[in-house]
Amino acid sequence: MTDTATGASTTDEQGRYVIPGGEFTRDQRYIATRITADGRDGYPVEPGRYRLVVSRACPWASRAVIVRRLLGLEQALPMAVAGPTHDARSWTFDLDPDGRDPVLGIERLQDAYFARFPGYERGITVPAIVDVTTGKVVTNDYAPMTIDLSLEWTAHHRPGAPELYPAALRAEIDEINAVVFKDVNNGVYQCGFAGSQRAYEAAYRRLFARLDALSERLATRRYLVGDTITEADVRLFTTLVRFDAVYHGHFKCNRQKLAEMPVLWAYARDLFATPGFGDTVHFGHIKSHYYEVHRDINPTGVVPAGPDLSGWLTPHGREELGGRPFGDGTPPGPVAPDETVPDFG
Repeated sequence: MTDTATGASTTDEQGRYVIPGGEFTRDQRYIATRITADGRDGYPVEPGRYRLVVSRACPWASRAVIVRRLLGLEQALPMAVAGPTHDARSWTFDLDPDGRDPVLGIERLQDAYFARFPGYERGITVPAIVDVTTGKVVTNDYAPMTIDLSLEWTAHHRPGAPELYPAALRAEIDEINAVVFKDVNNGVYQCGFAGSQRAYEAAYRRLFARLDALSERLATRRYLVGDTITEADVRLFTTLVRFDAVYHGHFKCNRQKLAEMPVLWAYARDLFATPGFGDTVHFGHIKSHYYEVHRDINPTGVVPAGPDLSGWLTPHGREELGGRPFGDGTPPGPVAPDETVPDFG
């Protein structure tokens, strides 16, 4: 079976995350259907037709939440937020009245998957986009999903929306994204779900070697590629913002805390303070998910009271490096009242 949160291969019907003696391998077989301006896969971009299903706990879903807000797609692509925990079957809508999504009318995300693929056997993952008109899942392929929000949904972007995937920088963005995924985004999971000392230490070394290289890159430039925020920054941020809260302790990524890596800590705080980033982060959901769901790593399900997260609001000083967060565009407006998150809640 597969892990509903990560698409990771598991060992049994109990949904264990760690394969004893082995290394973590992510199942990357996603539903590759695309929602495009020309509708070539049968799903044209139409405002209000689709529902973006996320959990604020999940780093892959958080990418879509951030990009949606930066581009101003809140009205065109409404969002459903699943609860931070799930069982071996599916993410659930336990945050909604009666535990049911008010638009899709379902209690479990798996219902939308089964509506299109009866008996679907791979991971019931977030983010997922569901066709409201049919109740069927369209895609859960998170990597192209945010690219499509940038390139295919342009007719519905807000005035002043930034270019997150500019044509002139795409090759460099893709190159950075590939190594960040391999060593950092997925690397923390390879540490946390390692089933042997050898697998853990190999992943640990790759992770911190890449973080050191990123620190060196970002020491003299405000953003990863070019002088504005791009898709590359979004993808790195969603891992960094979870680092001290869960990855450092829960996943044994403990050479240093993020707060002890000066360049990356300042970079992450810069993004956190940027509208569209920190105002989408729910630390309470993040901690609840990792510590309560991964019971083969944390058998008691006890969620740590710490760490102190108030440092995220301290001055970062990155303005001295120049750069223009939104390029020729503007910041997004205030968060919609029904999408606000608590401060460090």
